[in-house]
Amino acid sequence: MVNIGIPEAGRASIAQGLSRVLADTYTLYLKTHNYHWNVTGPQFNDLHAMFMVQYTELWTSVDLIAERIRALGHFAPGSYGAFGKLSSIREDDGVPAAGTMIENLLQGHEAVARTCREVFPVAEKASDQPTLDLLTQRIQVHEKTAWMLRSLLGR
Repeated sequence: MVNIGIPEAGRASIAQGLSRVLADTYTLYLKTHNYHWNVTGPQFNDLHAMFMVQYTELWTSVDLIAERIRALGHFAPGSYGAFGKLSSIREDDGVPAAGTMIENLLQGHEAVARTCREVFPVAEKASDQPTLDLLTQRIQVHEKTAWMLRSLLGR
C-alpha cells in the first residue's frame, strides 16, 4: 500500500494523466529520432545535430515521467500499443521534407505542453508537489523548444 499523503483516487488520476504525458513524450522522442536519421537537404548538418539534442533530452525525460508514475503506486505504460492509444501525437506516413519535419516537431512540442497543462490541475488539487515540479519543468522545455522551432520557420 502506498501511503504518501495522496489518496488512491488522486494518485490514480495523476498517474493516468502522466501516462498521457509519457505517451506523448515517447512518441515525440521516436519521431525526433526518426527525423535525425532521415533528414536531408541544405540544412542537413544543423538539423541532424539539433534533432539529436532534442531526442536525447526527450529520452531522458521519459524515464523521469515513468518513475513518477511508479512512485505514485501505478504501472507506467510501456508498449507501442499503449502509447498509440494514449498519445495525442500521430506518426508520419513516410519521410517528410525537412521543413515539414520542423513543423511537425513544433506541433509535437506544443501538444506535449498542452497535455502537461491538462494534468497540472489534477496534481495541484492533490497537493502533489513533485508532479507539479516535473510538469513545470517539462512545460518549460517544450515551450522553449517550440519557440526555437518556430524561429527556424521564421515565425
